[in-house]
Amino acid sequence: MILKMNILEDTRTRVTLNEHGVDNVHSTDFPGEYPGYDDSWDINKFKKNFHVDMIKMNDDELEFDMVGIDAAIANAFRRILLAEVPTMAIEKVHIYNNTSIIQDEVLAHRLGLIPIKADPRLFEYKAEGEDFSPEDTIIFQLKVKCTKNPQAKDATDPDEVYKDHKVTTKHLKWIPMKGQDAIFKEGDLQPVTDDILIAKLRPGQEIDVRVFCNKGIGKDHAKFSPVATASYRLLPEIVLKSPITGVLAEKLQTCFSPGVIALDKVNGENVARVANARKDTCSREVFRHEDLKDLVELKKIRDHFIFSVESTGILPADILVEEAIKVLMKKCRDFLSDLDT
Repeated sequence: MILKMNILEDTRTRVTLNEHGVDNVHSTDFPGEYPGYDDSWDINKFKKNFHVDMIKMNDDELEFDMVGIDAAIANAFRRILLAEVPTMAIEKVHIYNNTSIIQDEVLAHRLGLIPIKADPRLFEYKAEGEDFSPEDTIIFQLKVKCTKNPQAKDATDPDEVYKDHKVTTKHLKWIPMKGQDAIFKEGDLQPVTDDILIAKLRPGQEIDVRVFCNKGIGKDHAKFSPVATASYRLLPEIVLKSPITGVLAEKLQTCFSPGVIALDKVNGENVARVANARKDTCSREVFRHEDLKDLVELKKIRDHFIFSVESTGILPADILVEEAIKVLMKKCRDFLSDLDT
């Protein structure tokens, strides 16, 4: 009976990695699915089991664990980060002069993909058909002309021979609209980095454009996506079915990523121990070895999600997560409101 309950518990809570496949990939913890288990949803039980643990955080990257939630909700959160957290991006490009070798359409496309460091929460969405206004638009000017450097007589390096031959994001200059200079100071509104290459020029060539940034979401265009990546994986679990010692322990250690398996000295002999399963990439290399594959079980904890969020630099990663939570909460409120009508 105990063995049967253990098997049921594994089926409910673990994804099993086998040599040639993966078992228990679908959620099965529905009410009445398993005898002896109360899987009915309860708010108090959810509050007790659900928690978020911060693992690593800086301005551009965030890693955290989301535990005690279904994959559907975790995936919804990931998709919101990718496609529904608003940002500011270049939407319109007015080209007054472009004598570079880059066609106007390609130049406009390259400009549109430049991440703009501006807090979208301070701007409104631009209504279709309406003129640009200080509440919904940021304007930048890009005006560069390449010339020869008269001081470089015998040089061959283009960086020495020419002036302004590389057009980068540092050449984008903010043009304040009415009242914006009272709200923002110099440097508040600018590209995320100033070294993104836009075009290369030669003497006599120039680019003169004015760009207009508006608020949008990644669902409308990828340029509005605030993250370089937002992904999750399940927490790995490695079970050693019996003690593994000596040469076999050393061989086992090489089957996993560095830091996953540790070797302890016991009576002068190496004994394998799972040190940090989190670092495992789940390559299943151990199953290639006949003398090891029956000694190890590889699993993943079904409701333990390791999230990795990397910002493009528009907003800090932790702010993006907060905004994604707000979007998800709004979706829930809208759904409940629709049910009531």
